[in-house]
Amino acid sequence: MEQNIIMSIFEIKDDFYLDGKPFKIISGAIHYFRIVPEYWVDRLEKLKAMGCNTVETYVPWNVHEPKKGAYNFEGMADVEKFLDIARELGLYVILRPSPYICAEWEFGGLPGWLLSDDNMHLRADYEPFLSHVSEYFKVLLPKVCRYQINEGGPIILMQIENEYGYYGNDTNYMEKMRQMMLDNGVEVPLLTSDGPWGDAMACGKLEGILPTGNFGSNMKSQFENLKQHTDGGPLMCMEFWVGWFDHWGSKGHVVSDLSANVEDLREGIANGHLNIYMFIGGTNFGFMNGSNYYDELTPDVTSYDYDAVLAEDGSITKKYLAFRDVISDFVDVPEVPLTMDIKRRAYGKFILSEKVGLFESLDLLTEPVQSPWPQSMEKLGQSYGYTLYSSQLNKETYIKTLRLLDANDRANIFLDDEPLVTLYDRELLEEQEVNKPIKGAPMMHILMENMGRVNFGLRMEKQRKGIDGHVAINGMGHAHWTQYTLPLDNLDQLDFTREWTEGTPAFYRFEIAAEVLEDTFVDMTGWGKGCVFINGFNLGRYWEIGPQTRLYLPAPLLKKGQNEIIVFETEGKYQDYIELKDAPDIGKEISRS
Repeated sequence: MEQNIIMSIFEIKDDFYLDGKPFKIISGAIHYFRIVPEYWVDRLEKLKAMGCNTVETYVPWNVHEPKKGAYNFEGMADVEKFLDIARELGLYVILRPSPYICAEWEFGGLPGWLLSDDNMHLRADYEPFLSHVSEYFKVLLPKVCRYQINEGGPIILMQIENEYGYYGNDTNYMEKMRQMMLDNGVEVPLLTSDGPWGDAMACGKLEGILPTGNFGSNMKSQFENLKQHTDGGPLMCMEFWVGWFDHWGSKGHVVSDLSANVEDLREGIANGHLNIYMFIGGTNFGFMNGSNYYDELTPDVTSYDYDAVLAEDGSITKKYLAFRDVISDFVDVPEVPLTMDIKRRAYGKFILSEKVGLFESLDLLTEPVQSPWPQSMEKLGQSYGYTLYSSQLNKETYIKTLRLLDANDRANIFLDDEPLVTLYDRELLEEQEVNKPIKGAPMMHILMENMGRVNFGLRMEKQRKGIDGHVAINGMGHAHWTQYTLPLDNLDQLDFTREWTEGTPAFYRFEIAAEVLEDTFVDMTGWGKGCVFINGFNLGRYWEIGPQTRLYLPAPLLKKGQNEIIVFETEGKYQDYIELKDAPDIGKEISRS
């Protein structure tokens, strides 16, 4: 691939200008952190081949600083490699490195460890928060600033904050964010992005900074609304929503109306600049899906297909072909040879090899922490996964009621090895009638799952996971707990010769033979709830309530010969085999209302 971007000047005046000439931005969103790096070339080639000249991406803080002061810029976090590929392909880049990204991503990109501070205020002129951002920016921004267009790189624009007008109106905070970026070497023009209606734009914009809008329809009228805020500057839709996301328990996979998408794309290009959100959605690998909370908790599924222009696995869709036709009416679409031949394969069924119980494996996976009262996941130094709370009931003779105070999100509760009750979301806020006699002095085990921190709105400061208050039995706080952090990042420590107990959380191991490495999909039909690991890599969550039933397994995560799949199942529902199929199943299609 040729590197064809040289040192240039990008400016915002009445329009966007590149080296003094008007420049039309036709961009597509690709989140590098949702795609295995071996496929970045393929996705970017397809973006350029559709006629886009720019790629947009967020930068998730929680991926790059998963623990305070411990930074990660390798593998799927290698943002510099992603920028290198974009430059080599001749694509420009809009980079959105603000500490908050939303993006249906866990905690909106903020690291969970921020919540270990009882007094934390997020996205505000609050010194401890700003201090954490400053330390992060001092590491991140020097890495990406060398890719600015005036340095010979592809970055033409950066964003200060994301949809801040939906969150607050602390202009002092926004000013400090801007200054922090300038102090750390940002020289390309800066942007904000908000919905162009109500108070959102007024609350989120800054004097001297171009505001852009996020919307997915009625393009001409939305650009007219946006024009009231741009002071004669260019009009840009920073997020042209061409689909939507799914959550567990929804009726199906949300899709948009293609004909409406096509007309909105045409109208958007004709009246301004736009960034297609999403060009490809990708996957919420691991425990990194976000959640929304309005009347109830709605955690997003593992797939972030989004009904995007490319499917989750990079397949070309009808939307891709239709969008390319529209774009070709405005610009010359280049001939881009696609250098990767990515195929799907149905590997078939594989029989269960071994299984072992969670309770029987705790000493191999984690160190216990003793405390009189339960502590939240964040106070225990954990951000993602599960936390187990165990305590002996040596005084109680009967459990009439049970309540978990200040607990999120889901609790599987056991007496010894017997399931007692499962509580989810608002059930955790209410006192539950249990009416269970106690024999002997059983152990109470409470397995808490972080289903994904809320990524939007003011509930974000209330997102401590696990139990942050009390376990009230018959109205009284029960004391003396042993706590086990279970991020499940060390499953190589499991000993499958240990015991397994039916009906309790457990690990199930399969040996997968693969001589030809191709994309596949792990079918979790018949299982209850949990997550799947391939050769130690966390593919994400499954849940029998759907709509998603299969998890995307990209070929680069496989190796020739023997592979290992480990399923962690919390509900005690499992199959004695697992099947790898050649097509996704993310739910029946339903129209976005």
